Amino acid sequence: MPKTFPLVSTQWLGEHLGDDDLIVLDASVYLDPPRDGTPAEFRSGLDDYERRGHIPGARFADLFTQFSDPGAPFPFTRPTASQLAAAASRLGITRTSHVVIYDDLSNQWAARLWWVLRSYGHQRVSVLDGGLRKYRAEGRPLEFGLSPYVKSTYTLPLPAGTVATTQDVLDIVEGRRTGRLVCLLQRDDFSGRVPGRSRPGHIPGSANLPFVELLSEADNTLRPPAELRSLFKARTALAGELVVTYCGGGVASALGALALAVIGYGTTLEYDGSLAEWTADRARPLEIGEA
Repeated sequence: MPKTFPLVSTQWLGEHLGDDDLIVLDASVYLDPPRDGTPAEFRSGLDDYERRGHIPGARFADLFTQFSDPGAPFPFTRPTASQLAAAASRLGITRTSHVVIYDDLSNQWAARLWWVLRSYGHQRVSVLDGGLRKYRAEGRPLEFGLSPYVKSTYTLPLPAGTVATTQDVLDIVEGRRTGRLVCLLQRDDFSGRVPGRSRPGHIPGSANLPFVELLSEADNTLRPPAELRSLFKARTALAGELVVTYCGGGVASALGALALAVIGYGTTLEYDGSLAEWTADRARPLEIGEA
């Protein structure tokens, strides 16, 4: 099976659109701001995919109800194996497909779906560096409406060990396991200065690396590998220790997991439930303030 990399460039994608084994997915999700006293709400990107345009041949990946578990107590929870297989089959993905994912934001949603597929052992999966923002800014062609495709029967590979449970995190916090927790939330959210959660703050002992610092402001791409490595080394040694990434709900932190893969650091886990699950039990400790 051909080797694939965590990232592909817009140039690479332009040269490979139409390859028999390539499947491109739009995984966009939007957060609509609060209006008239209603809270902010997540919104599927399907309408934007159809009306504002998408990469030719791209299929829309629903992170609300298909590539997440809608019956779980926390939003965007990793799907079960059977849910993942059904969602992949619905989109025509096979076990040998090279899946390239993008979104229309900062690629945190693309990174989330990349991680979900990787967590179930699908190796041929990449994120489009810069996402739809860079692709569109370069004047590359777009399609509108739904792209036709044929469904498949997806067979699950062996699951990969990429998922941290709440017990794993608690063991690190209480010293029963060695590891470094890295939170990808923005600084004010990490410190607890903004009232965005019923229980503000971060998991004790965490380092803070806001996910936006991983990105180049110029074109929405991930920073070069040397810069990514420096950012992480300012928070942890990267000397073989376990690094667990988390955020509010396991989405922004997936960009951290992607960045670690880009620099070739393999001793990592992603805390799927993140603070949504951690804070649900008031007995679990939180810290307020900077790291």
